[in-house]
Amino acid sequence: MDLTAIMLIVCVVSGVLLLLDAYVLKRRRSDGRPEPYLVDLARTLFPVLLIVLVFRSFLFEPFRIPSASMMPGLVDGDFILVNKFNYGLRLPLLNTKILPTWSPQRGDVIVFRSTSGPPINLIKRLVGLPGDHIVVRDNHVTINGVPAALAPDGQYTDGYGFSGAELAKESFGNRQHVIMLAQNRYAADFDGVVPAGHYFFMGDNRNDSEDSRFAQVGFVPDDHLVGHAIRIWMNWKIPGWPRLGRIGTPIR
Repeated sequence: MDLTAIMLIVCVVSGVLLLLDAYVLKRRRSDGRPEPYLVDLARTLFPVLLIVLVFRSFLFEPFRIPSASMMPGLVDGDFILVNKFNYGLRLPLLNTKILPTWSPQRGDVIVFRSTSGPPINLIKRLVGLPGDHIVVRDNHVTINGVPAALAPDGQYTDGYGFSGAELAKESFGNRQHVIMLAQNRYAADFDGVVPAGHYFFMGDNRNDSEDSRFAQVGFVPDDHLVGHAIRIWMNWKIPGWPRLGRIGTPIR
């Protein structure tokens, strides 16, 4: 059970308790006795939980980066803000879209729910849209027969166990981002067509990312999308100290 589920349950229970007090219990306190403790607690919790729940469910939600799969742009310890409005308003828990807004764009960094195994949130870059023919050969991506431009961009020097890894600038149309080609790791190839209503994702740390190239993740259905990762709001890998210089960094 995730935090959203817990908040929703507590919010519903608090709301029901307040209604019960307003229409039943309050009339029985005609002698001026104070509110029961649980009613007083519900009166405090309900508006706060409702505001937070609406904000997290329909607007923005914070997430923590737990792995190195999106290096060099995102590192272990980054706390990011995800825009949940960009890809449509969805009901909490059910994730059913109730109001369409915009469609995911190739190159977006997106948080989505896993398609197999325990239900966890993953973050990767959107590479393939529905109907696209995706070919990956030795870390070179071809989309519908058109190779994505890939140009060397020096080496990674910021540690995290990947110092010396080759960097490259990859372009999807007029959008550009930096990927990492970790040393002494396997480059996974792929060849397939993205089914209707699904998406193909890859991590920017191409040789150290379990993504849509692997059966454990595979093609991701639209109703598994959580939101568009837009900005880093904190970095703190424990044990250690916060890296204040990463605060406010946009996610490209």
